[in-house]
Amino acid sequence: MLDKKKATISRATASKMPDRRVTNLEPPKNQKNQDGGRGAVAVRATTGSDSQSSAQKQLASFESAMKQFHARRFKEARDLFQAAIQGPERDIAHRARLHATICEGRLEQAPVNLQTAEDYYNYGIALLNTRKLDDARNHLERALTLAPEADHVFYALAAAQALSGDAAGAHEHLKRAIELDPKNRLMARQDGDFASLAGQAAFQTLLYPEKKSW
Repeated sequence: MLDKKKATISRATASKMPDRRVTNLEPPKNQKNQDGGRGAVAVRATTGSDSQSSAQKQLASFESAMKQFHARRFKEARDLFQAAIQGPERDIAHRARLHATICEGRLEQAPVNLQTAEDYYNYGIALLNTRKLDDARNHLERALTLAPEADHVFYALAAAQALSGDAAGAHEHLKRAIELDPKNRLMARQDGDFASLAGQAAFQTLLYPEKKSW
């Protein structure tokens, strides 16, 4: 009897004791794989987004470089081409590398040695004839600082301004050219470089002062 009672008490006591079994803290293998899969997808998605962003930046650099290249701003173009070389798109990187080399060659050319007003004037006219208007204006303005009473420089600068859309500047400098030498009035009447100003009253008055109806 004593043995049975002890056994009963032991079972009753055991039933009230907390469960001390060790719980497996690792998730099931299938759950682990699913979580791992989701993590891999997230990494791939982030990597793809970064690559696309880099490609877009590379293309933007290349397109900006081409604009500078066609404008003959070779230093700015070279720097942008070098940035485009670093992008992920191989075709763009290859083309950027070729154009960067061309820019280097242009920049290494010996600069033109200009000293006198006539040097700047002649070079400015050459630029004007090839319609490199900004450079032409810069050189003609430099010529004018060296020869402030040269009517032919005033005339050429007026033509460059007319072609670039600066009507006020063209009128001012053409007026001064005519004041220095009235023959410039007759020349301007037949000069196609001033065609964009033909319909303006102030320009007509300057070229045809004898016509009171203007």
